[in-house]
Amino acid sequence: MSRHTDREEEDEARRSAALLGLIVILSLAIAGILLLHALERKSRLEDCLMSGRSNCAPIELPPERH
Repeated sequence: MSRHTDREEEDEARRSAALLGLIVILSLAIAGILLLHALERKSRLEDCLMSGRSNCAPIELPPERH
């Protein structure tokens, strides 16, 4: 009976390790996507500035009040 319990504990440890690995991979993927978006925004701004334009930064307007 202790053999069966040991095997269940090993299986649970494997599942926990696999779940932890999945969480790490998903976190890295999300961080990579966010980094790519930030780099793309910076690249567009730099391209605009390198072309000689001076009004490259977007202007954020406050929401209208009624």
